[in-house]
Amino acid sequence: MSEEFEQSVAVEDDSATFRLLRRPAGAGLSADLTAQLQLAESDLLSHHAAILVVDDEPAMRHVMTLTLKALGYHNLADAADGGGALQLLREREFDLLITDLHMPGMDGLTLLAEIKNDPFMRHLPVIIASGMNELESVARCIEIGAEDYLPKPVNTVILRARVTASLERKRLRDLDRLRLLDLQQEKHLLELEKEKSERLLLNILPEPIAERLKQGERTIAERHAEVTVLFADIVNFTVLASNTEPETLVALLNDLFSRFDRLAEFHGVEKIKTIGDCYLAVGGLPVAHPDHAEKVAHLALEMLAVVAQINTEHGTQLEVRVGLNSGPVIAGVIGRRKFTYDLWGEAVNLASRIQSSGLPNHVNVSAGTHDRLRGRFTFVERGSITCKGVGEVRTYILLGKQR
Repeated sequence: MSEEFEQSVAVEDDSATFRLLRRPAGAGLSADLTAQLQLAESDLLSHHAAILVVDDEPAMRHVMTLTLKALGYHNLADAADGGGALQLLREREFDLLITDLHMPGMDGLTLLAEIKNDPFMRHLPVIIASGMNELESVARCIEIGAEDYLPKPVNTVILRARVTASLERKRLRDLDRLRLLDLQQEKHLLELEKEKSERLLLNILPEPIAERLKQGERTIAERHAEVTVLFADIVNFTVLASNTEPETLVALLNDLFSRFDRLAEFHGVEKIKTIGDCYLAVGGLPVAHPDHAEKVAHLALEMLAVVAQINTEHGTQLEVRVGLNSGPVIAGVIGRRKFTYDLWGEAVNLASRIQSSGLPNHVNVSAGTHDRLRGRFTFVERGSITCKGVGEVRTYILLGKQR
């Protein structure tokens, strides 16, 4: 190997192309793609280039093969016509095809057309070997997509130049295509990570709030004049927790709250959070809705049905207290690394107090929520109860949808 060639390789090896080639297989590329990159790298020296020679004259094929071997190409195959060449091309991969133009059966022009019309072979460079009196046909071949042509009889110097140039162009095209595949793969991985992050964000925040955060808003706080707040709490949860294995307890809570989540989504109610064994949801935000109280009422009644269903399935005796209250709240996002969408205001506090003072396995409702549902649902008045920090509060028991 000449000193000039070694220097040229060293210079080229510092390029972005070969930085790409040096990437390990675990750096995001599949094993197959990595193997193709390594094959493209080896083509710099042309020792591993696979070349197919096609000619109907055995003597010409033999001379061409011997000449290529003398030039340092040893990964060679030959075929007597276009049909045989196509068969070989479908069985293994080649880096270059050198074909005669006129052959019985499938000629070089037809073979070239077949290759360029095949999405898996169209990138294969093809050199047409022809006599000087066939230049018009050669021009047609180049229009179809031939890489170059060789005048017959073949001159060794010209053959070396044509083959080296064709293989080098193919190598560069292969590297461009592989870099593109690499970039597409990286883009796909980024999109998957983005989708995963967005799903995680939507598990924490309402979709409109998540969108605003993605748009760059940093402080999100709004006053909502009309919402209905729901608190649901498991009765005697401390006793239950002390008498239940941790895995069993967590599985039970997960089953219960997952069913609550599906009901909330079905009714268009926003689940805010769980606090231990307490479930908090609200209707009418982040997007205002005139039927917020009715949506939450339906949710509350079906939550009681879910608890009864879980008791039947698991042989448990869970009881829940549910409290509803309607009124104004402030809602917003707090936190920078761990976001939380939360509610504040007297309406929230009163809903919590009504729940904690309520009857088990009933939907306990404030006068404010009762007034918004009157005429559409049936109630029984429970009377006034004392709520900590609030005083005497009139409450009702929600029985169901009015028929």
